[in-house]
Amino acid sequence: MDVIVIGSGIGGLVTATQLAVKGARVLLLEQYLIPGGSAGYFERQGYRFDVGASMIFGFGQKGTTNLLTRALQAVSINLKVIPDPVQIHYHLPEGLDIKVNRIYEEFLQNLIAYFPHEDKGIRQFYDECWRVFHYLNSMELLSLEEPQYLLRSFFQKPLACLGLAKYLPQNVGDVAKRYIKDPRLLKFLDIECYCWSVVPARMTPMINAGMVFSDRHYGGVNYPKGGVGQIAQKLVEGLIKAGGQIQYQAKVAKILIENRQAVGVQLTNGQVYRAKRIVSNATRWDTFEKLLNQQEIPSNEKRWQLRYQKSPSFLNLHMGVKAEVLPSGTECHHILLEDWEKMTATEGTLFVSIPTLLDPELAPSGYHIIHAFTPSWIHEWQGLSPSEYEAKKEQAAWRIIDRLEKIFPGLDTGLDYLEVGTPKTHRRFLGRDDGTYGPIPRYKLRGLLGMPFNRTSISGLYCVGDSTFPGQGLNAVAFSGFACAHRIAVDLGL
Repeated sequence: MDVIVIGSGIGGLVTATQLAVKGARVLLLEQYLIPGGSAGYFERQGYRFDVGASMIFGFGQKGTTNLLTRALQAVSINLKVIPDPVQIHYHLPEGLDIKVNRIYEEFLQNLIAYFPHEDKGIRQFYDECWRVFHYLNSMELLSLEEPQYLLRSFFQKPLACLGLAKYLPQNVGDVAKRYIKDPRLLKFLDIECYCWSVVPARMTPMINAGMVFSDRHYGGVNYPKGGVGQIAQKLVEGLIKAGGQIQYQAKVAKILIENRQAVGVQLTNGQVYRAKRIVSNATRWDTFEKLLNQQEIPSNEKRWQLRYQKSPSFLNLHMGVKAEVLPSGTECHHILLEDWEKMTATEGTLFVSIPTLLDPELAPSGYHIIHAFTPSWIHEWQGLSPSEYEAKKEQAAWRIIDRLEKIFPGLDTGLDYLEVGTPKTHRRFLGRDDGTYGPIPRYKLRGLLGMPFNRTSISGLYCVGDSTFPGQGLNAVAFSGFACAHRIAVDLGL
């Protein structure tokens, strides 16, 4: 075997498919019954629920940042997607009710209506985000660890490379304050960042923001027909078609090291597989503290952990509701926050996805899915008896339903199905340490300069996914997968 990939999250799947089409012999090991990780799905009583968020970037049809489209095209797979006309409907403190329309000028007008005195600053800030995006969107996005690619990119697109180098150490908050003074507007930019980076603007890398704040108007937010889980299912189909293999219920117990080099893996059932290269799609905490349980944690990983910490997990409510609960004109994605000071707190910001507004076939006729989720830490759910745990879940669920009643009156009486997931659920089914969403900076860092690439200090071992450059989000981990596969292909001489 040339390459073993541990975990079938989108980062692992893109790595595996990209290598398979280059001719590598690839084995993908997945501990669960289906692929996708937090981009997976589950079915209950006629409802098909997305495990994670339904707001998907990367399905555009032009440029180079449409990485999910490109990943599927590489294995000759098509997936129908449904355009979402509004990325997010914000319900914020002090009466801020703002929709981020797919059409850029409509979004600007929505925002300027609340902050007319900041008209110029709003345009200057978001125009700078567009500048970053155009640099990214003009280049083939591959491994920044591969010198020939960097040289080729520089000679082909010197201005874009220099532009990205300029923004690499910058954060959103610093850029925004050059143009904007209104503290309420700056708080709005905090929630604009927090809803995908899980940190406020001052700690969010400008390159990531340039991608998200622009691509929602360029390629747009597009929902895959049949649910988010279709992305992983189609990538697996493409992997097999390209000659790769996937094995389910194959939980890796440890990565095997010989002469300081990763040479294989051992499953919990004792089965051993060997390969020239090993890729971990687990978090860096799981990879270096559990899968390498007989190894001293490398010093560079210890330094990384001093800069980054685990983000919170989420408390999830997956609901089936009667269609009449949703007012006419309801958008698919919402963010609800009642107090700016609680934005990053447990149960502070409430995220809502209603994917059946885009794809009604995910629910029985006359019903909708509402997926509501909010930050929660695993320590808040530990040390409870089974009955205490269930009681706490029920109390938390009704707290969230009470909040949702403000925008969806009658939700409680229209409830047909309810399932509650906690950080312990995330840890159990997704195999993520403490159920974490991914790494976040412990303090303000210089943009993306602290994020590690795919190679590790252990020869033959690579990491992919949201704890590698450029971070969280399906399109970001797809980038990580493209980069990882490119670096390994060069290393193997493919």
